[in-house]
Amino acid sequence: MKTIIKLYVPLLLSGLTLITGCTKDFEKINTNPTAISQDQYNPNFLLSTAQLNYTGSIDFAYETWRGNLIYASTMMQGMSSVISYWAGDKYLLNEGYTAAYWEKAYPDQVKYAADLVEFTKGKAQYNNVYQMGRIWKALIFERLTDLYGDVPYFDAGRGYYTANLYPKYDSQQAIYADLLKEVDEASTALNASGDKVTGDLVFAGDIAKWKRFGNSLMLRMAMRLTKADATMAQTYINKAVGKTMTSDADNAFFKHDASGDRVTKNRNSQVLLGDGGQENFYTRWSSTFINYLKTNNDPRLGKVAVTKLYLTDGTKDQNPAFITTAAVQKGMPNGKDLSGIAGRDVRQDPSYTDFTDYSSPNPGMLKKDGNTFILTYAETELLWAEAAQRYNIGGSAATHYNAGVTSAMTYLSQYDPSMAVSATDAAAYLVAHPYVPANGLDMIASQYWAHTITMLDFYETWSNWRRTGLPALTPVVYSGNATNGTIPRRFPYPLFEGVTNATNYKAASAAVPGGDKLVGKVWWDK
Repeated sequence: MKTIIKLYVPLLLSGLTLITGCTKDFEKINTNPTAISQDQYNPNFLLSTAQLNYTGSIDFAYETWRGNLIYASTMMQGMSSVISYWAGDKYLLNEGYTAAYWEKAYPDQVKYAADLVEFTKGKAQYNNVYQMGRIWKALIFERLTDLYGDVPYFDAGRGYYTANLYPKYDSQQAIYADLLKEVDEASTALNASGDKVTGDLVFAGDIAKWKRFGNSLMLRMAMRLTKADATMAQTYINKAVGKTMTSDADNAFFKHDASGDRVTKNRNSQVLLGDGGQENFYTRWSSTFINYLKTNNDPRLGKVAVTKLYLTDGTKDQNPAFITTAAVQKGMPNGKDLSGIAGRDVRQDPSYTDFTDYSSPNPGMLKKDGNTFILTYAETELLWAEAAQRYNIGGSAATHYNAGVTSAMTYLSQYDPSMAVSATDAAAYLVAHPYVPANGLDMIASQYWAHTITMLDFYETWSNWRRTGLPALTPVVYSGNATNGTIPRRFPYPLFEGVTNATNYKAASAAVPGGDKLVGKVWWDK
């Protein structure tokens, strides 16, 4: 026994020495020298990802196809389609499609923006990218709440930080109040002498442009409340005076890269060039949109529309001799199909001559490495015109209107130089169509409608139309529609929320004015 103890004690002491030595160097020994620690991580990558994903999912333009194009573009009569699954054109309900934006926005957009804000909060060395993260997060949530109404907001994307995996749905009223506060504070706190932002794929870290972008976004958010909370609207409109975009050079757009295939290619181009179907041939500009441009002798018509682009549905090859002549452009009526049924088949419509005669978007708008427009000077000036007309804030309604219409024409060169409308042509248009205060709100809203259609941002077209009720669009009549023949007002909540967040989903669904369906309304839609 004594012999065993004599042998064991030295071994034990030796072991303790080894343990002590290992403990002393434990962190060094067990740290991967090639790994990036939290202190080393560059949050600029989160901003880049959030910006890219705002333009649409890397999963084959998933929600762009379903939400922006199939639904919003056709409901707003910017585009028309005879493809059977383009449900928005006929006010049919496809619950998978109306849920698509929610399905992708939370994991692909909110997550990265929320992580960026949480990671950089309170860190002086990241002040500017933190403020940009706040603004971009607000941009994301503005669209989300505009499409659905009450949504998870304050706790959304923060499950990792709060351990709350079942976020409640916050009221749109509370969401908008916080969005306005966030954008106002963040725009003010941006500092040209602060940290250099390297992950900004929209403005390349230009602080002055970010300030103007933030204030322009604040103006747009404030104007959304004109009928829901005019007091709050005017408070933030006043805050934006003199701080918004000043020219087309301030336009916020994302420049895509065709070399990354579906991950980085322009989302609208993937769909409208027919990469996944026959949208290239069977989806065209709506007759409502084309007739608006043609009736007003609008110089944009010969730039955004072409005929004879595709000569057959048997190939995706474009006809290089497509026709841009304004006089021959012809939009396709909404609410039509290829069923052969009288009154429904587009080939029986009085407008029909040959399918190739219906106007397509100019190829310059659909370049795979082209631009996705996010917020423009033209939008901002038209909103200022409305603010001046409604509240006498921000200057002359006519001056802002003229600037907005001019920009809505000249900015087209940012798609492609061949699409440029000269300032001279824009001025001639305004001479022929001067601003008339008595009809001002209609003129402003109609121009906003036309401009956001040319931006291919049909989500924004739909939101502003719901807010203003202008221009007066005639609903389509199609058998079996889900809205009793009225233009839809919101997207219903995704059915999967009833499984993954059941209690909160049921409460929010029951609270939608008009019901949780296409005809229900969001808070600001009065």
